[in-house]
Amino acid sequence: MSAPDQLLVVIDAVARRNDGESVRIARDVLRAGASAKICLADTPAEFARALARRGSRRPVVIGDDRALLRAVAQLHRERELADGALSLVPVGPRAGVELAGALGVPLGAVAAARAVLDGAARRLDLLVDDSDGVVVRGLRIPAGPAGLTVVEPPSVWTTCRSLVRTLVRPAPAVPAMRAHRLRVEADGRLLSDLDDPVEGVTVLSRGGVAEVVVRPRAAEPVRAEATRITVSGASFRYRADALVTGPVWTRTWTLRPSAWSLTLPVG
Repeated sequence: MSAPDQLLVVIDAVARRNDGESVRIARDVLRAGASAKICLADTPAEFARALARRGSRRPVVIGDDRALLRAVAQLHRERELADGALSLVPVGPRAGVELAGALGVPLGAVAAARAVLDGAARRLDLLVDDSDGVVVRGLRIPAGPAGLTVVEPPSVWTTCRSLVRTLVRPAPAVPAMRAHRLRVEADGRLLSDLDDPVEGVTVLSRGGVAEVVVRPRAAEPVRAEATRITVSGASFRYRADALVTGPVWTRTWTLRPSAWSLTLPVG
């Protein structure tokens, strides 16, 4: 077989425990359509070792959004993220695969596995922060409602099981929201300063730019497009994709257009 038909399938431990049937179906579809080496990675070392030893095989992750983010972060740290396309078969509760769906990955095991075999690589943007953390799609400051588990890299793997259990959909917004004193800059342009409390900040990477929205407490939202965003001020936590990080006092995110590839259905 040619190199593109060689797969390294890394199956997330949480996916195996929570939905073994979907994992089995996805594995069987992949094996039927390609030469697939199956890796059951139960520890961070096994996960990293499997990716490092993939050779010419295309990496395929079977798991939820956090499994995808682990793979992206791992390949980014090794400076190999741009070397080839990553593939995902989402397995997990609906709230745990929302990122995958937003990126265009089919949420059914069979459809996703077939997309791995028959799809095409699509270049996607990446936000990289000043601690070398990555954001695949978007971030929100503050992190969100109380109750979300806070994750401090590099301890994502050791806490991922409890995260899957405790992740819930964000509660509806309520009128009385806490104000945050944050300084927000987008490509050097000041969008908000410490004397102007804000209810929140969101950043979404889309089409080669980062869309920034600052929501002041007593004014209309301020919107901007940028490639470099800095937020500083009072200690804050932020939600980057499916993970919550912090507290930090300042953080800068830089957009890297078309920094990585994800296999998606054609058409």
